[in-house]
Amino acid sequence: MKGIFDPDNPVVRGIAKFGYIWYLNLLWLVTSLPIFTIGASTTALIYSCSKLHDNSGYPTKNFFSAFKSNFKQSTAIWGIYGGTGVLILLDFVVWHRIDKSSITTGIMIAIALFWVATILWVFAIQSKFVNTVKDTLHYTVLIACRHFKETILMVVTVGAVGYLNIMYSAAVNFVTLAFGIGAIAYLFTVFYANTLDTYIKHSSESDEDEEDYDPKEADLAMDALVESLKKQ
Repeated sequence: MKGIFDPDNPVVRGIAKFGYIWYLNLLWLVTSLPIFTIGASTTALIYSCSKLHDNSGYPTKNFFSAFKSNFKQSTAIWGIYGGTGVLILLDFVVWHRIDKSSITTGIMIAIALFWVATILWVFAIQSKFVNTVKDTLHYTVLIACRHFKETILMVVTVGAVGYLNIMYSAAVNFVTLAFGIGAIAYLFTVFYANTLDTYIKHSSESDEDEEDYDPKEADLAMDALVESLKKQ
């Protein structure tokens, strides 16, 4: 019985991580309610999930620290994506009524997919690096294109979740809202870690405690990033 409740027991760790993901999902929902804060809450969720994946820090502290430090730029980015998303939706409805040709529909779908593909990266990049909004958007496009396989996998995952929520019962909607957003963010941290970490050059080899280390203190090797992307 002692082994069952041992904190190092894989089952106990799995249950605890499940609980943390649910908790972070709840924090994301609450902080997203004003709508205009969705960008900051999403950045905080991704940052917290990456920390959870590394077993670093405390979920509440990680979330609100990232929410506060990224609020201004994440809100600006969300404003850009929210505005363009509405325009894409309106254009799709209008053009579908005016011109129902397969070419027009294909163009609109391609634009929408590009929007989805880049938004899946932009807040992860914001959570990792210190840049201007313009540079963050620029690097988002470059990285989404360079790491096309990861981008496609994430788009397919989000598309599948969206399809299930549209086609099936309210129970699926409930599970997605109650746990699914956090679970997807946690899953995507694997993609983010395998790609974005390759563009980080730590500013120093300090003995700073892991739980206090903030990846935004790292220097992004800008020149190396741009040059490597140009070669692709």
